Amino acid sequence: MSADSTQFEAPDRNLAMELVRVTEAAALAAGRWVGKGDKNGGDGAAVDAMRQLLSTVSMRGVVVIGEGEKDEAPMLYNGEEVGNGEGPEVDVAVDPIDGTTLMAEGRPNSIAVLAVSERGTMYDPSAVFYMEKIAVGPEAAGVIDINASVEFNVQAVANAKGIEVADLTVVVLDRERHEGLIGEIRAAGAKVRLISDGDVAGAIAAAQEESSVDMLMGIGGTPEGIITAVAMKCMGGEIQGKLWPRNAAEKQKALDAGHDLDRVLKTEDLVSGENMFFCATGVTNGDMLRGVSYRANGATTRSLVMRSRSGTIRNIEGRHTRQKVAEIAQNTFQD
Repeated sequence: MSADSTQFEAPDRNLAMELVRVTEAAALAAGRWVGKGDKNGGDGAAVDAMRQLLSTVSMRGVVVIGEGEKDEAPMLYNGEEVGNGEGPEVDVAVDPIDGTTLMAEGRPNSIAVLAVSERGTMYDPSAVFYMEKIAVGPEAAGVIDINASVEFNVQAVANAKGIEVADLTVVVLDRERHEGLIGEIRAAGAKVRLISDGDVAGAIAAAQEESSVDMLMGIGGTPEGIITAVAMKCMGGEIQGKLWPRNAAEKQKALDAGHDLDRVLKTEDLVSGENMFFCATGVTNGDMLRGVSYRANGATTRSLVMRSRSGTIRNIEGRHTRQKVAEIAQNTFQD
């Protein structure tokens, strides 16, 4: 089939199973680095495995949210073309390890993440690396307002979920910049769950019915915010964000790129359209997914696979042979 004839080809449901193989490979590669104190080594292994498997996927993808600009990251950089050159044209967002420090220290909630949507639907943050965020699940979608007070949002989410504020839990990255936010959440009567890393997993936990987390608040990565938006579109949740330049140079770069720093970026602004996929595989055990477990005959992975068009959310357990695990570790895997 020619490139012209596939220009408007939409991603179909079969793509989901191809994509989960990619996050499985990244998690298996990083799993050998868990608890070894080397976050760059583990992240590098996951990048290698993810890129190799992406080259086999039937799509014509462009990395919109990647490991960095081309002059900073040799693989999975922003603008890199991925896929086997056939099939639909798509935007790709990757986070080979969301929670590299968690992985390196053997702490919970490290995951390998991949999101795909139709070409031209993902927001380009123009190298503004951080954003203020608030994210909730389906029950509270439509009631939050990032420009309102913490007390307003906490009360609104509690009301929407039919619970007391005292029973509501807000997940927040444990950063010095959040000292005031944490104080406001507690003053409003809610509980705080501090996480050291991995706010994609934190936001998704807030959207899972069985989770003990009710919302996410605070300043985190812009790439992670866009990946989270894909998950929220699949789950029926909501994320709102505002770009948060770290310094004057980054602020000027954002303004030069035409960004309105006062603009509230809603879920639909971060990723538009209705046909997208989200895949995550656990690296370490966590609230969302169990991590990779190794046995004498191979390894087991647990993944979450979502598609927005159908609203389907699947939990997949994969069992991988010892040979496959060894090939991924050595970056010689041939699917």
